[in-house]
Amino acid sequence: MPETPSPSTDRDPRYGSVVDRLSAEFSGVHHDSTVTRCVDAARHGAEDVMGRATPDLVERIARQHLQVLALAFAEQH
Repeated sequence: MPETPSPSTDRDPRYGSVVDRLSAEFSGVHHDSTVTRCVDAARHGAEDVMGRATPDLVERIARQHLQVLALAFAEQH
């Protein structure tokens, strides 16, 4: 099944550069749509917990999620 990007990050340009940086950092590891979903999840989590989500905070949280996913995937193979 092909991966499709999540529309919520696409609508908010503040997070586009976060997706771009993390997509480049994790190219060959994760699909761009996985990166987008992690950025969305990080953004929504930060908003729920802190009431706001700065791009820097979202990037740090999403990067940690992507690193954990990569480790979990590597352990399966």
